[in-house]
Amino acid sequence: MDASLQLHAHLFTPTHHSPPKPKTKTRFPVILRCISGETNTKKLVGFVDYDNGERQVSVHVPGFKNADFPKRIRMRVQTDRFQKDWDISDLVSMILKLNQHEDVNGLLNRWAGRFSRKNYPILIREISQTGSLEHTNQVFKWMKNQKNYCANNDIYNMMIRLYARHNQTDQARGLFFEMQKWRCKPNAETYNALISAHGRAGQWRWATNIMEDMLRAAVPPTRSTYNNLIHACGSSGNWKEALKVSKKMTENGVGPDLVTHNIVLSAFKTGSQYSKALSYYELMKGTKIRPDTTTLNIVIHCLIKLGQFEKAIDIFHSMRKKRAQCDPDIVTFTSMIHLYSVSGQIENCKAVYGTMIAEGFKPNIISYNALLGAYASRGLSDEALSVFNDKKKNRFRPDVVSYTSLINAYGKSQQPEKAMEVFDKMKKNNVKPNLVTYNALIDAFGSNGFLPEAVNMLHEMETNEVQPNIVTVSTLLACCGRYGQKVKIDSILAAADSRGICLNTVAYNSAIGSYMNIGECDKALALYKSMREKNVKPDSVTFNVLISGCSKMSKYTEALEFFIEMVDLNITISNEVYSSVISVYSKQGQLLEAESMFSKMRMTHGGPDVVAYTAMLHAYSTAEKWENAFALFQEMEMNGVQPDLIACSALMRAFNRGSQPAKVLVVAEYMQDMKIPMNDTIYFEMLSACSILRDWRKMIELIGLIEPSFNTMSIGLLNQLLHSIGKLGKTETMIKIFYKIVATGAEINNSTYLVLLKNLLAAQNWRKYLEVMEWMVDSGIEPSVDMYHNILSFARSSGRECSVMIHNRVECLRRKNMPVSSQQIR
Repeated sequence: MDASLQLHAHLFTPTHHSPPKPKTKTRFPVILRCISGETNTKKLVGFVDYDNGERQVSVHVPGFKNADFPKRIRMRVQTDRFQKDWDISDLVSMILKLNQHEDVNGLLNRWAGRFSRKNYPILIREISQTGSLEHTNQVFKWMKNQKNYCANNDIYNMMIRLYARHNQTDQARGLFFEMQKWRCKPNAETYNALISAHGRAGQWRWATNIMEDMLRAAVPPTRSTYNNLIHACGSSGNWKEALKVSKKMTENGVGPDLVTHNIVLSAFKTGSQYSKALSYYELMKGTKIRPDTTTLNIVIHCLIKLGQFEKAIDIFHSMRKKRAQCDPDIVTFTSMIHLYSVSGQIENCKAVYGTMIAEGFKPNIISYNALLGAYASRGLSDEALSVFNDKKKNRFRPDVVSYTSLINAYGKSQQPEKAMEVFDKMKKNNVKPNLVTYNALIDAFGSNGFLPEAVNMLHEMETNEVQPNIVTVSTLLACCGRYGQKVKIDSILAAADSRGICLNTVAYNSAIGSYMNIGECDKALALYKSMREKNVKPDSVTFNVLISGCSKMSKYTEALEFFIEMVDLNITISNEVYSSVISVYSKQGQLLEAESMFSKMRMTHGGPDVVAYTAMLHAYSTAEKWENAFALFQEMEMNGVQPDLIACSALMRAFNRGSQPAKVLVVAEYMQDMKIPMNDTIYFEMLSACSILRDWRKMIELIGLIEPSFNTMSIGLLNQLLHSIGKLGKTETMIKIFYKIVATGAEINNSTYLVLLKNLLAAQNWRKYLEVMEWMVDSGIEPSVDMYHNILSFARSSGRECSVMIHNRVECLRRKNMPVSSQQIR
């Protein structure tokens, strides 16, 4: 008979043609009989449910049965009513239904097929394919006790593979030695299975030793042997060893195939050698071996890690347009979701996910986690929760990555309470938090001002035997500096030292920055000295923290010394460092040095950013060079750098200092057109400009613009507003604005009343002056001695009648306000 399989399909349909009843399942059983050259016959049995779109196919293996036995065995089976002529598939199903403590041997002893040794490899194959290690072990032990059992390679190879699936390498190795005691010589498949077992467990040295034993036993390695060994080395991150095996493979005359190339690429990926992986891929394209989807998935992953997003997107589009002759799979789409997440294009993450669904791919747990992580990275907690719930609806049990991403989302959206709720729910559902989970929760608490809770989580993670790492320490240090917790910084550094956690560059940067934020410059400098003594290499962030911190505390000489040290160490100067140095020169009035630094920055890749332009605008503002500031602002726009709030305020200040108030109002109109939000600094500059111009109409417009923000504005800005109105002689309007400010509940103090009184006295409105003083006394604010002296001095220069009235009113105020004595008033 021809060795090829002949497929025969038999559809069983009802003999009568009555109309089907509504809402009933219509299932058509299908039998696909596979006839081979062996005496044993397999059947592919299944059904098709057209109503629900379901189908199922299973393999039914009868094995060698009573009809295939010698006559003496057939007679024995037929005369013993306890002997059952079961099919092997039925026998496997019955074995799997038994619990571990139940009598598997008793069931097997009733099976007539045990009289044929040819059934043993088939039985082991069928039960091992189910993945049940305990049941397979029981069958194997029973089998070895049978009289007609004969050990062969196939049985042991299948058992070794099963142990490999369960990562039990010691047991797999034990079987390897056991089969030799049975005088069963290992073949290439045996060695392949054993190498694969150690490769799965990450034991690449054991896999290498097994390969050497194989060569000593004169068993020629196959391509699969080399592939398994390369995979064992590569999966452990030993890409160099993987490359050596690949070269040896070629030298021994076993040419690599597509699987080999993919394994080598995967080894480079696991070892974080992304550039080498891309170079290897270029060499691979020069061979006759055509890349497949797995190859391109690895290449896309490496391109993402290297930040070469455009190239990765091009490969993805070529796969979808069939140009690469490799269709994208679920891994491809998941990688693209990760790409857009890293590049901050969240809308594209959603679009790729939608395309994946539209093209018929069913998301797996990794795809869900990728989309969930994308939303979490931007603090989009509502969207992250939606993906989390959608995952559960599709019967995926959230894992530790899912819960950690949701905690991260709530932390970044300033909802630490909800992050804690997710953490509690995670433990309730028996999902054990890992180090990343605790770090995310510590960051959620610390970044939102709940530092004690963050420290408590540190203690809890240690109680649960999860050891903190350098990320934990860096997170806590950054939180301490953000909220001015000097004592906590010291205690966290001490805790890290006692736990043997060596600070890296990021941790030192966090600690130095934290000390600088709370004004502890000496401690920050001492920590930097310790950093250098312990040979921890500083980076551009380190020096930016030191330079900007010293600048804030007016230690300009020290700031510039750090910049010189940075240059001496050949550390690449970042835009942040350039901006900080320009700011130092600006504060010292060294405009030429600031301009020189800015010119050097123009020569760098990418050029100045908005922070650098703003720093230079401040420099020109301090030097009262409004023309230079305006030219720089125009250059900023021409170079495609969008001005922000701080840049606009710096330009306004330059215009006011350069006696160009009209241009300040032009900048304000520009901000409105560009929808740049305004703050107190902008309003202050605009008020100053209107006051200089004495433009009452613009002043009214400005008041209407900032009136909704009265309750959030600073006292200084409110006082400036009242003073600008009073300076224009509009005292009645000034008082009306004051009423509105009070009505909003904004804070009012002595300086506010002083502004009102000065402008009222300048307008010779002494009645309102005294009335305002009465408001002060009624609100519990004590008028100053100067306020009394000013009104009494005005009374001397006015007519007798006015003078008497003023003195009488002052005397009444004196009685109300007892702390001010009459002697003080005189």
